[in-house]
Amino acid sequence: MLKNVHEFRDPVHGFIHLDSDERKALDSRPLQRLRHIHQLATTYLVYPGASHKRFEHSLGVMELAGRVFDVVTAKERLRDDVRAFLPQITNDDALSYWRRVLRCAALFHDAGHLPFSHAAEEELLPSGWTHERMSREIIQSREMKNIWNAMSPPPRPVDIEKIAVGRAKAKDLEFSTWDRILSEIIVGDALGVDRMDYLLRDSYHTGVAYGRFDIQRLTETMRLLPSVYNKEPELGLEEGGLRAAEGLLIARFFMYSQVYFHSVRRIYDIHLKSFLRKWLPKGKFKTTVRAHLRVTDNEVTAGLLRAMANSKRPGHEDAKRICGRGHFKVLYQRDAKDMSLNPQAALTVYKNARRKFGASDVEFDSGKQKGGALDFPVLTANGDVQSSAKMSEMLNEVPVAAFDYVYITPERREEAERWLKANRNRMIKKREVRK
Repeated sequence: MLKNVHEFRDPVHGFIHLDSDERKALDSRPLQRLRHIHQLATTYLVYPGASHKRFEHSLGVMELAGRVFDVVTAKERLRDDVRAFLPQITNDDALSYWRRVLRCAALFHDAGHLPFSHAAEEELLPSGWTHERMSREIIQSREMKNIWNAMSPPPRPVDIEKIAVGRAKAKDLEFSTWDRILSEIIVGDALGVDRMDYLLRDSYHTGVAYGRFDIQRLTETMRLLPSVYNKEPELGLEEGGLRAAEGLLIARFFMYSQVYFHSVRRIYDIHLKSFLRKWLPKGKFKTTVRAHLRVTDNEVTAGLLRAMANSKRPGHEDAKRICGRGHFKVLYQRDAKDMSLNPQAALTVYKNARRKFGASDVEFDSGKQKGGALDFPVLTANGDVQSSAKMSEMLNEVPVAAFDYVYITPERREEAERWLKANRNRMIKKREVRK
């Protein structure tokens, strides 16, 4: 007898379950392509275990989204003031439909990622394009519409599209309060399961302890609560889950500062982007669904190896830096004492170093963790709803990870270090730098 429920073993969540309709979506070309897209781009060159892919992350997000949906829509947990805003929440058929939409949206929220994920996307897509827009194109593609239409009941592609990317990435679509809540389950800055899964999964595969937090406590205490600002329902927590939310925020800070912003990981991304600009036709990825499905990390890696072996191929020098581990080295990084004298200390060093050693031998990279303090409604033990920002000092005080790196080619590293030692104080105190 054919099974209607399919299980997948997962090192983070145990078993992940799909029904036969969801299995067909999983077996589609867009999802199977994610088996060949690294979750953390070139991070495996720094943390060898970080070879996991977007495919298993997408499964994990789908599993968590389904769990959260079941928790927050459980009849015994619904408040009257929430029911008044959300009539569909009391209709079993409507709940069944929207649960299917949410899980499909979670499964496809990353379908639009380019090879090596975020490492290549910001600068190598045509103007106006993002991986979220590509995900929307995939969800609306002929292949996927055929799969959606064969489901019972068939989810509307536009519903999947909205929930998968959220209001900020689909401003051309109209979102109801219900749409907004469902999309927040996936992509929400405070309690989105996308972030929950990647922190736990990336921590597991990199072999670090930084990204761990109490996922069971956090998801089991989630509730739909009236906003403390406008009374519309939104995702919140019971007071008992507040410590788990604090753990999530701390985990995010440490993963950014210790893994995502690792200096060697960042320079490999820079070398990769430089290679792709030369390797890709016209220096950009194509944006048709057909072209998107043809290119994965495998094709880029093969291109890197060919370019490394032949000095006449485009991107030869960058390919050597990546495949031969000849990446640029850190010459200078963010320093609190220097920043107290000159908030743009790293940029000052970079501009001087570039003038001294030449543009081709110096690189600069700077960034800041997205998102900050979390603010969501919390159901207190006495039944009141309060802002998490007022109930938890820690949620307001966890710092935001940031970095500045100045890199130098390894062939000139010793010379550059001597130069920096002799000129550092003068440069930083002076501030002004010739353009």
